Amino acid sequence: MPTYRYRCKNCGYDFEKVQSFTDDPLVTCPQCGQKALRKVFSAVPIEFKGSGFYRTDHSSSSHK
Repeated sequence: MPTYRYRCKNCGYDFEKVQSFTDDPLVTCPQCGQKALRKVFSAVPIEFKGSGFYRTDHSSSSHK
């Protein structure tokens, strides 16, 4: 199950919650009780492994 990060727009409380894809997003802040929670999205890290990801990995000297 994925871990989602939430931040309250009212008090700034920041936390993570493990939820299923089918679960409704949280809206009420556990810190201040206001309905001001928003999901915080960030870039997903990508790691390239193996050959073929760089121009020099798959081209030969005859193909220029």
